[in-house]
Amino acid sequence: MKNFNDIKGFPDNFLWGGAVAANQLEGAWQEGGKGWCVADINKFRGDIPLEKRSNEEMTSEDVLKAMEDTEGVYPKRTAIDFYHNYKEDLRLLAGMGFKTFRTSINWSRIFPNGDDKEPNEDGLKFYDDLIDEIIKNGMEPLITVSHYEIPLNLTLNYKGWYSRETIDFFVKYCEVLFKRYGHKVKYWILVNQINLIVYESFNHLGICADKVDNLLEAKYQAVHNEMVACAKATKIAHEINKNMEIGMMLCDFVSYPATCKPEDVFATMRRNQMEYFFGDVMLRGYYPGYALRFFKDNNLNIKFYEGDEEILKNTADFMSFSYYYTSISDAESVKKNKTCYKNPYLEANPWGWAIDPLGLRTALNNYWDRWQKPIMVTENGIGLFDTLNEDGTVHDTERISYLSKHIAEIKEAILDGVDVRAYYAWGPIDIISCSSSEMSKRYGFIYVDLDDYGNGTGNRILKDSYHWYKEVIASNGEKL
Repeated sequence: MKNFNDIKGFPDNFLWGGAVAANQLEGAWQEGGKGWCVADINKFRGDIPLEKRSNEEMTSEDVLKAMEDTEGVYPKRTAIDFYHNYKEDLRLLAGMGFKTFRTSINWSRIFPNGDDKEPNEDGLKFYDDLIDEIIKNGMEPLITVSHYEIPLNLTLNYKGWYSRETIDFFVKYCEVLFKRYGHKVKYWILVNQINLIVYESFNHLGICADKVDNLLEAKYQAVHNEMVACAKATKIAHEINKNMEIGMMLCDFVSYPATCKPEDVFATMRRNQMEYFFGDVMLRGYYPGYALRFFKDNNLNIKFYEGDEEILKNTADFMSFSYYYTSISDAESVKKNKTCYKNPYLEANPWGWAIDPLGLRTALNNYWDRWQKPIMVTENGIGLFDTLNEDGTVHDTERISYLSKHIAEIKEAILDGVDVRAYYAWGPIDIISCSSSEMSKRYGFIYVDLDDYGNGTGNRILKDSYHWYKEVIASNGEKL
């Protein structure tokens, strides 16, 4: 039994680092044999309010129009050109003392159409070089296999993850990656934020709304197919290299009851169960009763195929999650299917995301109590408007305050007995926003001189937070 007195804070082997996604920083969207992916049609809309700049459902017509659009602004196509600048960018990140770096492999660089017979060697070679450079800079790579980069061909000529064929396409893709990189990549996340099937649902699942009769049912069928594919891929990974560890990832989207009224507490509990659902399947290996009740009550017919129940027993080795904000729910909001809303006790960033450091400690304890699997915090950060001063400085004290308070709560969770293995600050270098496709929503320790329309020098400038995070890592979380 572990002696509680031996737990002083972050363990000596704790992994400090940062996380990005290929589609938000690489650019070079038509280079190296890459095909179209869903991120390539994420349009920037500067003419609408900040809080409404998010990706929406798409029809086949919407997709085709975006592909033909020569006037709209699609920032993820060029992003910050990490594709050509990754060596220098990784050197800057390593300068903070990073122990680890999380990025994704763009599916459409490896299988441009998703259903190709053979992988694209140019794409494989790019990630060979990128992973080697990560390791060369002293960082443990954590690779996400699917991070909103599903090939568009799988949405137009199939039905995204709703199509059963996508399981085999994904498993083939995973097997190629595991065989190619498994000797140098230990940690993998198969699907980014697998519970986001309402927000980011098209980017995640690739279902054109006009291709299905019941979109909600299609989403849950799609995520069932996705979890089956992940279980198959996990089994293959362990057969290829028993040292590889496969993780599953949630977006922490659990809400607080708005009041102590029993009906609000119960409705919130029910709502939260369907956020835990994905982890319950992927970490326990079976569908929980509350989910079956949810499908029945909502007349959703989720099909299990022969072998699905058995393959789901191949569970993930660790759980990970992103944490940005919390919200509240009550019986009325859940009934209306507007399941959560803003907490009046919390301040928020300009995009309306509530700032709740204590909620991170709560989440860590809840996940540990529920699953007893090692945990990585694979995204945490705050989007802010940063100002580049005339003297070349960026004073981001609000970001330092946000991250400092959240890291302090991770330490408290470790003292609570939670097995936290790693912390990844989201967007350690400024990248294109996932939800709003804008550059001005910045998360990084490194400023990138580009605006929402891609104008600027592209120069990298160290913010105050860069030097602060360097001290955090050097002190193993003691100096905040």
